[in-house]
Amino acid sequence: MTSSDHGNDPLPPLVVEALRCSVCGTPLDAVDRTLRCENRHSFDLARQGYVNLLHARIPAGTADTAPMVAARADFLASDAYRPLADELARVCAEADGLVIDAGAGTGYYLAHVLDAAPAAFGLALDVSAVALRRAARAHPRVGAAVWNLWEPWPVGDGVASAVLNVFAPRNGPEFHRVLRPGGLLTVASPAPDHLRELGDLVLSVDDRKEERLDSTLGEHFARTGRTEVRRTAQLTPRQIRQAVEMGPTAFHLDRGDRRARLDALTEPQAVTVSFTVSTYRRL
Repeated sequence: MTSSDHGNDPLPPLVVEALRCSVCGTPLDAVDRTLRCENRHSFDLARQGYVNLLHARIPAGTADTAPMVAARADFLASDAYRPLADELARVCAEADGLVIDAGAGTGYYLAHVLDAAPAAFGLALDVSAVALRRAARAHPRVGAAVWNLWEPWPVGDGVASAVLNVFAPRNGPEFHRVLRPGGLLTVASPAPDHLRELGDLVLSVDDRKEERLDSTLGEHFARTGRTEVRRTAQLTPRQIRQAVEMGPTAFHLDRGDRRARLDALTEPQAVTVSFTVSTYRRL
């Protein structure tokens, strides 16, 4: 399915066509391993295959760290969240042209979507360069760019057939701007009972999250569907540790007794794995 052999390839042409200079907003051309605009701003393609379009340092605690990314990659490789990846692939199977994964992380979900949508190419956007080193190699039809999703994206208007957003910041106006008319937005979020057995080792989920999601996106989108993906999974102590270390609480493991409780785990535990997948059409 996925491959780790594409890190030295140039960005797919469809991805380059969609990107814009993050300094002046003009289109970019690929010259060797550099993206350049007509105003001579340039961005070098990293050895791992992604391009960094940011100009400022990211505040601490914003981007996933190397240990968080490693934990996520190992956890997802165990297929613990495979039912979610399969549902996202099913929903996006008709996508063609460009699929933008806003907050792509390691590219795990985007790769599954592209496997189900052979006519599509993917643009992985994430603020973590460490994560995008993996995303750039996640699939031969992926290009990856470092960007802060809360800022206006260095992406053209109406260039995407679909936007994917999995546990990531939701910039509704930018979702709307980059999607073509009628384009598909797919948002995955944890349900209130997701990983509830782990208590405060993970962040709690607001019971009204879906209501707030619809309200946030309602100005630009009409919801067309909502699916629950739920199962009980037997997670090993290693998987539980990874599930904790790959999320936001990884920044706070030294508070209280969290780390000691993780270290004390010796037996598998039955855990609720629960997500909501919502689909919207651009108005």
